[in-house]
Amino acid sequence: MLLQTVFLNNYSTIMSVFVRHYLRCCNKLNRICVNTRRCRTYSTAYNAELYTTTKIDKDEPTFDKILIANRGEIACRVIHTCRAMGIKTVAIHSDVDSDSLHVRLADEAVCVGPAPSAQSYLNMDVIMNAIKQTGAQAVHPGYGFLSENNEFSRRLAEAGVQFIGPPEGAIRAMGDKLESKQIAKNANVNIVPGFDGVVKNEEEAIGHAKDLGYPVMIKASAGGGGKGMRIAWNDTELREGFRLSTQEAASSFGDDRLLIEKFIDNPRHIEIQVLCDGHGNAVYLNERECSIQRRNQKVIEEAPSTFLDAKTRKAMGEQAVALAKAVDYQSAGTVEFLVDSQRNFYFLEMNTRLQVEHPITECITGIDLVHQMIRVAKGHPLSITQDDIGINGWAVECRVYAEDPYKATFGLPSIGRLYKYMEPEHIPKVRVDSGITEGSEISIYYDPMISKLVTYGSTRKEALDTMKKALDSYVIRGVTHNISLLQDVLVHPRFIDGAITTNFLPEEYPEGFKGHKLTEIEQLQLVSMATSILMRQLLKDRTFLNQTRIGCKGSPQKVLNLIVNIEKQNISVQVEDLEKSYKVIIGDRIVNVNKSWSISADLLDLEVDDQACSVQIISHDAAGNLKIQFKGTIYPINIVTTAIAELQSLMPEKKKPDTSKEVISPMPGKLFSLSAQVGEKVYEGQEVCIVEAMKMHNSLHAAKTGIIKSVNFEAGDSIGEGDVIIQLE
Repeated sequence: MLLQTVFLNNYSTIMSVFVRHYLRCCNKLNRICVNTRRCRTYSTAYNAELYTTTKIDKDEPTFDKILIANRGEIACRVIHTCRAMGIKTVAIHSDVDSDSLHVRLADEAVCVGPAPSAQSYLNMDVIMNAIKQTGAQAVHPGYGFLSENNEFSRRLAEAGVQFIGPPEGAIRAMGDKLESKQIAKNANVNIVPGFDGVVKNEEEAIGHAKDLGYPVMIKASAGGGGKGMRIAWNDTELREGFRLSTQEAASSFGDDRLLIEKFIDNPRHIEIQVLCDGHGNAVYLNERECSIQRRNQKVIEEAPSTFLDAKTRKAMGEQAVALAKAVDYQSAGTVEFLVDSQRNFYFLEMNTRLQVEHPITECITGIDLVHQMIRVAKGHPLSITQDDIGINGWAVECRVYAEDPYKATFGLPSIGRLYKYMEPEHIPKVRVDSGITEGSEISIYYDPMISKLVTYGSTRKEALDTMKKALDSYVIRGVTHNISLLQDVLVHPRFIDGAITTNFLPEEYPEGFKGHKLTEIEQLQLVSMATSILMRQLLKDRTFLNQTRIGCKGSPQKVLNLIVNIEKQNISVQVEDLEKSYKVIIGDRIVNVNKSWSISADLLDLEVDDQACSVQIISHDAAGNLKIQFKGTIYPINIVTTAIAELQSLMPEKKKPDTSKEVISPMPGKLFSLSAQVGEKVYEGQEVCIVEAMKMHNSLHAAKTGIIKSVNFEAGDSIGEGDVIIQLE
């Protein structure tokens, strides 16, 4: 009894030790089999070769060893091409990333510091020591972190190490939005109207905004990835946006300078991929449509765009190349444009690195962009010309995030360990670029992206149909994810028609995302599958637990009369167990569900009246409560017999607690600042604190007017989702 008590009290500690030991063993095993072509943990990184036709010349001189100054999926992606080229790789990692996938896949790995990126992945001194220690001849920066840091590029050059990216001057020029705008103007590239200078304070910002006319865009001069960007429609929004953007810019880039531009209402965000070498050659690899965004960050991308015609594509491509040549650009880069309804386009910024969404360009052109970057860095001329580049088919990318899409502006980060993780790699024409495996942890320190799910087809419809199937078949347990939002966007009529802008999400979901609303047919399918699953479970219980409650003694009942509660509706259902199927009667409809599936499977592929449907059982209990993931959304369903339903109707409803007197953190993160104290009177809608999560600043406001009774945290404290930060009297 004593041993049992000790075990139960220390269960979490024991499991933590077990997991760490297990992952260390996996790490050793992976280093042993790292040269095995189809090593399970390496298979996702190898998917890229299915969609590139680049011929790698094994006799062409290249680097012996490359250090990858990044983490996660992009580090795994670079390792893939390096191995195909016969180049050894060095991974860097923080202490919390010591067992991550990119570390296991690399030939060598060096710890560069603790979890916060400023002390590890942004720590140039330690990374330079790692380069020296391992003898790496070149560095690939991936995207983010130091990928667009001209000081890092300069230090590498001084150390005689090749930076796999553009020259320092190009990074510096394009990294400063003020300078890049002037260069673009001089190169005859269309630019957005705005103030050509640094905005010093809120009052000056308001003056410029009134000159330009609202709405305006506040942007971090050294920014990227949506950080430090806000749209303001009036003076009040401009004041708050200016302050939050200044804080985000300083936190993310160490540079709090801001600029202000006219915001082009209802634009499309379309970007052009360019490739340049050191011999004067430059090409553009068509466009990527990136208009589906939230918080100025891309969610779904596709290539090509449904909107561009050949004339506009050529004009945008030529302007992108002209800008690249103006700064003597070498390597892969992306020129981003805003495009209005008349196909007028305006320069937005140039990202002097590999883009997150580069796989869709690889799919439609067959060109391995990482391979070309390495070749250019070694001094080779491009192996392709503009005439070699076409558009072959269609590709779509969905960014699968660990976040709750029902909270805030289409998503707040979710953290946790992936106790179950299965990528839809069994589906043809699917590519998954990820840096995680089952057992990986999503932490508060880094971007919450789980993977980039890419599908390819000869037509847009084929690519989208494959994507919907892939999302349905993606098993992710341990964190909340955004697959429900992705699925809902993909089936939206406006998206299917290609009539999208950067305002798509706020326009189509003005109250925020509430989940997929089932059509009549979809509800029929889900109810039929749910009741069939319950019937299968009851029969399993009788068989294995010797239960006879559902039928006569010694034999199972073949027919059940049930009440199904779904989407606040009670539906009467009769289910009959037949030899090869379950016969489900709902009103005057009869539906047959096949029986060739196992209830214990993580993914159930069922046939409902001969139509294929994929569902996942998230949870179920003995009281008939099920949570089933269908069409990306998790639906809570209660299924009971008619007799039990009558008794439940007599139970009183439980009242929800009043939380209007509390300021609750909607996400895990750090309390960045407090703007109120105990005893102070605050008013409804007044900002009282800012929570920083994944480098984004989120302003929290009082839900009602009152006096502050207590403040439970201090600025700088780590907080969890649901923590009460402030209480009102």
